[in-house]
Amino acid sequence: MKNKLLRIVLWGIGIVVSLVAITLIAFNFYIGSSKPIIDGELTVSILDEDVTVVRDEAGVPHIEAQSDADLYRAQGYVQAQDRLFQMDLARRQASGRLAEVVGEAAVETDKFFRTFSLRDAAEKSWGGYDAEAKQVLEWFAEGVNAFMEEEHVSYEFKLLGYEPEPWTPLDSLTIGKYMAYDLGGNWSLLAFRHWALNHLSEEQVAELIVDYPEEARSIIEANVESEVQVAGAFHINAIPNEFNGSNNWVVSAEKSETGAPLLADDPHLGLGTPSIWYQMHLKSPVQNVSGVIFAGVPGIILGHNEEVAWGVTNVNPQVQDLYIEKPNPDNPYEFLYDGKYYAAEVRDEPIQVKGGETVDFEVIVTKHGPIISDLVFAEEPASAVFSMQWTALEPTRELQAVLGFNKAKNWDDFDVALRDFMAPAQNFVFADTSGTIAYRANGNVPIRKIGDGKLPVPGDSSQYGWEGYVPYDELPTVMNPEEGYIATANNEIIGEEYSYYITDFWAQPYRYERIVELLESKDQLSVQDMKDIQMDTVNLYAAEFLPYFIETLKVADTEGKYTAIIASLEAWNYDEAIDSNAALIFNFMMEEVKETLFMDAMPADVYKMMPGKYQIMDNFLRDAYAGNEGVWVQQAGGLQALVFGSFERTLEELNDLYGSNYEKWAWGDYHQLTFNHSIASAHELIAWYLNPQPQPIGGSRTTVQAAANRANGEVDHGASWRFVVDLSDLSQAEHIVGPGQSGHKQSAWYHNQVDDWANGNYHKTSIVGKYDEAYELILKAQ
Repeated sequence: MKNKLLRIVLWGIGIVVSLVAITLIAFNFYIGSSKPIIDGELTVSILDEDVTVVRDEAGVPHIEAQSDADLYRAQGYVQAQDRLFQMDLARRQASGRLAEVVGEAAVETDKFFRTFSLRDAAEKSWGGYDAEAKQVLEWFAEGVNAFMEEEHVSYEFKLLGYEPEPWTPLDSLTIGKYMAYDLGGNWSLLAFRHWALNHLSEEQVAELIVDYPEEARSIIEANVESEVQVAGAFHINAIPNEFNGSNNWVVSAEKSETGAPLLADDPHLGLGTPSIWYQMHLKSPVQNVSGVIFAGVPGIILGHNEEVAWGVTNVNPQVQDLYIEKPNPDNPYEFLYDGKYYAAEVRDEPIQVKGGETVDFEVIVTKHGPIISDLVFAEEPASAVFSMQWTALEPTRELQAVLGFNKAKNWDDFDVALRDFMAPAQNFVFADTSGTIAYRANGNVPIRKIGDGKLPVPGDSSQYGWEGYVPYDELPTVMNPEEGYIATANNEIIGEEYSYYITDFWAQPYRYERIVELLESKDQLSVQDMKDIQMDTVNLYAAEFLPYFIETLKVADTEGKYTAIIASLEAWNYDEAIDSNAALIFNFMMEEVKETLFMDAMPADVYKMMPGKYQIMDNFLRDAYAGNEGVWVQQAGGLQALVFGSFERTLEELNDLYGSNYEKWAWGDYHQLTFNHSIASAHELIAWYLNPQPQPIGGSRTTVQAAANRANGEVDHGASWRFVVDLSDLSQAEHIVGPGQSGHKQSAWYHNQVDDWANGNYHKTSIVGKYDEAYELILKAQ
C-alpha cells in the first residue's frame, strides 16, 4: 500500500515537473521567436545602397554605409532591433503616455511629465534645427519604422498587448529633453527651501541653505507671505536621482606614457536592463565615429572619431527657477503680474488609461512656465502656486551639437558644435591628436534680474526673471593646463572670483579629490592607470569623518563595550572592498546620523524631496567638530549623543541582519549590484527571468567607482558606461556597458557585461579593419 501511494505521489510530481518544463520550453520558444535577425541578408526598402552591420564579440554594431543617409537609416533600424521596447517606453515616459499601455498605475507619472512639458519643448525646438540635422532625424526615424514594418517586434510588446506607433523625429528630440530633465534639475531644492522657510525656525533654515541669501530679504519675505503647498503636493518618485553625475578626466601628452593624451569618462546614471546607453560604431565616407548614444537618438553623443575624443560630467547649475504665482480668486486661469491679471495658456492633456476611463488633465502655463504644484479648485482657488522656468523648456539644439561632435577634427570644430549644446549643462573634456586637451562647462546658465536662484521668487512682478544667459565665451574654460591634466566629478568648478552665479550646491568633493590624488601620484600615466582609477574604491569621505567619529566613540564608550569594534574601524584603510566590515559600519552609521538630524523634522515626502542631505550634514559635522555646534546638532542632543547614538543603533541593526560577530560582517553582503529590468517589478517570476542575479560590489556613492545603493542595499546607480581612450591610437578604445548591449533576453549580449562591470574587464572596440567579428548582416537596398 505504501509503495503504491509512493508511486502515485512520484507519478504526480513527475506530471507537474513535466508540465512546468513544457511551459518553460514553450515560453522560451515564444520569447525566442522575437529575436532580431543579425546574420545573413535582409532587404530594407528605404536604403539607397547596401549597408553592412557587423556585431563584434561584445555585441557592438559596426555600421558601414556609402552615405550618411543610409548610415542613419541603418542606425535607426539596428537600434530598433536591439532596443525598440526601451525606445518606446522612453518616449512614452517623457511624453506622459505610459498609462496607455501600463494602466492606472502610471497616471500620476503621466501627469508629472505632461506638466513638465518635455514633448511640448521638443516641438518648439524642432524649428531651431538646421536642415541637415532635421534630415538626419528623418533618416533615423525611417530606419526605426522600417524595422517595425517587418512585424518582428520584441516580446515585451506582446506581453503588454500593444503595438508600437511609428517613430518620428519629435520622439528622438523628446528623449533628448528627458535627459536634460534627468541631468539638470533643481526645482525640488527650491520647493524644499520654500517649505523650510514656512515651517522651520530662522536658525534652522540659515544652516540648511549653504549660502544664505541675506541680501535678498524681499525674496525671503515673499516666500513666507505666500505659502505654496509642498507637503503632499508632488509626485516624489519622479524626481531625478540626486547622484546623477559622472567622472571624467583628460591627461596631457607630457603626462602620458604613450606620448599622447589619455581621456576617461564614466557617466553615473541609473543601472538597469537594458542599459541607458547603446554602444555603436558609425562609418560613412565623411565620418568614422564610435561611442554611445541613448536608444532612440541618432549619432554618437560620447566617444571618439579618428582625430578627437570627448566625455562629459554634469555641471548641475541652477537652471530651474520657481515663481510664486498668485491666481485670480475669481478665475484660476488668470495670474497677477505688475498689478493686472493676465490669462495663462491652458493645454488640455487627456490621459488615456489602458483598461480604464480617460483622465481629464490640464497643463497651465504662465509667463514663466508651467504650474508644477497641484491646482485644486474644488472648493476655492489656491492662494499661491509654483510655476517653473527652465532652460530645457526653451528651444535648444543639443542633437545638432552631437552631429557636430561626430565630425569634429580638432578643438576649433568641437568648440563650434558646443555652441548648440544648450541643455543640460555639462562639463566637457576633450583631447585631439595634435595634443590639445581642453575643458568647457557648457550650456545655458541663466542671469537673473534679482537673486541667484536660491529661493522661489515672486511671479507677480516684472522685477524678477531672467535677462539672458552667461555669454558662451565667458563659460568656465581650460586649455592645456600646466598640471598636465583636467578632471571633473560634479565638484565645484569655479571660485568666488567668477563673475557669474552657477550654483551653491555642488556634489561632495571626494570623488574629485581621489581622482586628483591618483592622477598626481605618478609622473606619467598609462591606459591601465585610467582603468584602475575608474575602478578605485577608496573612500575619502570615510577618511575625513571616521577619525573624528573614532575619537568621539572612545570618549563616549566609558565601559569599553565597543573597544574591539572601534579598534577594527581605526585599522581600516578606507577601501570599501566587498569583504570590509568597516565599510558596512561606516555607511550605515552615516545614514543613522542623517536620519537622526532630519527625518523627524519634516513630513516623509518632504524629507525624500530634500536634496543635498549629505552635503548639509557634512557641514554640520565639520562645524560641530570645530567647536560650533549648530541648532540641528543641538536638537539631536549634541555632537557626542548624535555620533554615539548613531553608532549604537548601527550595531543593533547590523546584529539583527548579520549576527553578533562583527568580524563576519561584510560590505558585499549588503551592497549588491543589480540591473533590474523595467517591467521586472510586475511579478517576482518576471524579475527572476529578466534580472541578473545580484552580486557583491565594492565602492559606494562617494568613491570613484560610483555604486550608489537603495535603502535595501541594491546598487542601482553608478557608472552606466566606462570609457578609456589613448589618443596615440584612435583606431580603438576601451568600454564597459553594463549589463550588456541587447535588450532581448535570449541574446548572448543581454547580461554578458555584468561581471565585467563588477570586475573592471573592458572590451576593445575598433573603428578600422576587422572588428573581432561575431555576426555580419547585410541590409540590402531593394
